[in-house]
Amino acid sequence: MSDLTPQSETPTPTTDKITQAARETIYLCNFRVSVDGEWLCLRELNDISLTPDPEPAHEDPKDPIAIERLNLMNMAKLSIKGLIESALNLGRTLDSDYAPLQQFFVVMEHCLKHGLKTKKTFLGQNKSFWGALELVEKLTPEAGEITASVKDLPGLKTPLGRGRAWLRLALMQKKLSDYMKTIINRKDLLSEFYEPNALMMEEEGAVIAGLLVGLNVIDANLCMKGEDLDSQVGVIDFSMYLKDGGHSSKSSEGDGQITAILDQKNYVEELNRHLSASVNNLQAKVDALEKSNTKLTEELAVANNRIITLQEDVERVKEESSYHMESRKALRSDSAPDGQALGETRKQLKEETLLRLDVEKELEVQIGMKQEMELSMKMLEKDICEKQDALVELRQQLEDLRAINQQLSHKSQSADTSSKQKSETIARLEEKINQMSGTVKQMETSEKHLVKQARNLNSAAGKLLQLQQ
Repeated sequence: MSDLTPQSETPTPTTDKITQAARETIYLCNFRVSVDGEWLCLRELNDISLTPDPEPAHEDPKDPIAIERLNLMNMAKLSIKGLIESALNLGRTLDSDYAPLQQFFVVMEHCLKHGLKTKKTFLGQNKSFWGALELVEKLTPEAGEITASVKDLPGLKTPLGRGRAWLRLALMQKKLSDYMKTIINRKDLLSEFYEPNALMMEEEGAVIAGLLVGLNVIDANLCMKGEDLDSQVGVIDFSMYLKDGGHSSKSSEGDGQITAILDQKNYVEELNRHLSASVNNLQAKVDALEKSNTKLTEELAVANNRIITLQEDVERVKEESSYHMESRKALRSDSAPDGQALGETRKQLKEETLLRLDVEKELEVQIGMKQEMELSMKMLEKDICEKQDALVELRQQLEDLRAINQQLSHKSQSADTSSKQKSETIARLEEKINQMSGTVKQMETSEKHLVKQARNLNSAAGKLLQLQQ
């Protein structure tokens, strides 16, 4: 297996690719998510007072694709670190309902989806990382058991569901890091599935693969039978990685606390705006799908009416054909048949037969169109259900973020109040210091006068002694 060196130059993505990526995943392109200890920080790119994280020298710091990769890498760091720490604190085997584990799979799914090439299908565009994961079986024979298990799982109908099941089985086998390193080292094969500037094709993918080694200390027992992996909505819950109030009480007081609270408040407000925009976009998509569904329903009703009409025409043609056949038999049995009438009857029978065949063909076409419409309606209904579930989850996250925003506002107000009180105390102490300084100066002046008087008295006493002598 030969390792390929990373490309020295990253091609600039087109506007269409950037727009499509922004629609599918929420990325804060004007801001950068960075990890500062246990913090999840949001930094503006134009803010020169902040020290940026080290980035490759060949990348433009304002390139939105590079920012997306950096954000995903930082989210992967947070999710892996939080999962390991919480699992070690629990000291037990993790199951499928464990929230940090679910968020880890969601973050990994977003990392694997970044920069995927779009495949056009009959129902639209489709993106799936299952094809890239299947490469592991060719490169590492040990992974063949996982791939076979995924294909044998009942209930998995989409490539996305198979990819999610593969990630869970690889984590239970404690080989996820090895498998990711194997496919990342073969960029010549990954180029079939990913764009050149995708996360899996850049250095961030190798960093994430290295971080996954720490997950080998975790024991996971995941039951995937009965779990609907096809229709799950993978949304990153950023509220899990926000700094809690307990930690802020242990940090330094004064301006540091106020700055930290304001940073968190600004970050939550930015997430709130992006989630609101995402909810609006999903609502517009749902409305468009509902309109399309209504239109298809009307077309289906028209097609059903047309099929009923054609069936009636077929029955009528059959009756006329049977009538003409009887007439033909009667003419043949007649001892003195009329030749001209028989020819006209045969001609009319041929015309009716051709008409019947045309009607039957049209009926078959209409039946096929009806089946296609029914299939399209089922797919649209499933898509609408998924969008509605995503809307519900995003609205719940929006409510949570609003509650966090209110808490941060209260904290900011209390910090401002304490800061004002401290400022007033400092002012009073400064006044006391000034007063004490004046008193000290007065005492120094009086001391000088006393010293001078003592000298005068000494000189006077010396003169008296001399006179007495």
